[in-house]
Amino acid sequence: MVAPLKLGIAGLGTVGAELVRLIEQQGRSLSTRCGRGVRVAAVTARSRAKKRGLDLNGVNWAKNPLALASDPGIDCFVELMGGSGDPALSAIEAALKSGKSVVTANKALIAKHGLRLANLAESHGGALNFEAAVGAAIPVVKTLREGLAGTDVNRVYGILNGTCNYILSRMEQEGLSFAECLKDAQRLGYAEANPSFDVDGHDTAQKLAILASLAFGTKVAQSAVYVEGISSIAPEDLRAAEQLGYRVKLLGVAVRTAKGIEQRVHPTMVPKSSSIAQVMGVTNAVTIDGEGLMPITLVGPGAGGAATASAVLADIADVARGIRAKPFGRPVAKLRAIQKAPMERHEGGYYIRLMARDLAGTAAAIATRLAEQRISIESIVQRHANGVDATAANGKPSPVPVILITYATSEDAVYRALHAVQRDKVISGRPQVIRIEKN
Repeated sequence: MVAPLKLGIAGLGTVGAELVRLIEQQGRSLSTRCGRGVRVAAVTARSRAKKRGLDLNGVNWAKNPLALASDPGIDCFVELMGGSGDPALSAIEAALKSGKSVVTANKALIAKHGLRLANLAESHGGALNFEAAVGAAIPVVKTLREGLAGTDVNRVYGILNGTCNYILSRMEQEGLSFAECLKDAQRLGYAEANPSFDVDGHDTAQKLAILASLAFGTKVAQSAVYVEGISSIAPEDLRAAEQLGYRVKLLGVAVRTAKGIEQRVHPTMVPKSSSIAQVMGVTNAVTIDGEGLMPITLVGPGAGGAATASAVLADIADVARGIRAKPFGRPVAKLRAIQKAPMERHEGGYYIRLMARDLAGTAAAIATRLAEQRISIESIVQRHANGVDATAANGKPSPVPVILITYATSEDAVYRALHAVQRDKVISGRPQVIRIEKN
């Protein structure tokens, strides 16, 4: 009879508590699937007195995460506290140095210190598993690291933040403003009281940095990710996208180019016929383009206690089975320093919305500036509010929305042309620019 895998769980919040329940519910089936039992031997949390609805009789309480990680009575340290530094970092380091395996859902820690921790895991023989750090229940880490080990990946992209996808979905379906949808997301618990980490794209950037390392065999480099959030998106952009056959999503995109690995997070127009465009609400999705394969899209809940706990438990099951995969799919020494592709050299189609002054020569001036940068226009739409000419309070014509869709061009060319248009004073305000991602 093989001894059960003894777990030490640091953090009994939503995910930690759900994990304890899952292990209790699935004890027999886990033992059958893994060839050995899985048992919670010790825990630690900020408050021992807090009511969690858990039966922790017979479970040891450690005084702090570091003490738990160093406990010789556990085989696997499960970190569910969060944060990119201590106490999570020092506790994980202690567990790995003592030869224990580690399972974590901590994307911030992996994005910042993943290579350092992976090196410790390799040196001391333990596993470092972090499936739940990216996409929760979506098994994208295992897919890239193991399922596609024999495939050269060219591009990985997806919806990696449920808060942003919920807001954009509501804006599109109900014609609401960003501010209105954000307020509702906060009321429903989909967005934090301070939502900037989500809506400004930083959560997605951390997850993308991890995926890029797995996909391309490069060192994790969150600083190499271009980041842009969704707060500038207006209902009129979503209406225009719908009429043009697109849908707006906040995407994280990592792609191999001749200039290096492009890593970018920004609002993106995707064809409505694409798999990623069908993903609405708080759901997440990741698409992988591999050499010689049709694109593979994984869709599922990207957050929440049950979804995250299920991914954590899958990683624990691998530890119980004795699986010791390289954390990033390759030995740390074989991971290459990332060659960052400059965002200015990104090439693709663009959606551009201008508020053009209703003056003679405006259209010609815009066309001239685009032509100077060799930008070709696929389509152009000009419309007045409600289909009629609008007049400002001073009696002068109001600016007219002009929407341009370009053929593939460079980021640098687009912004040079728009800066010139602004200098010509034929538009009001700042142009809205949204990149287009083809299938």
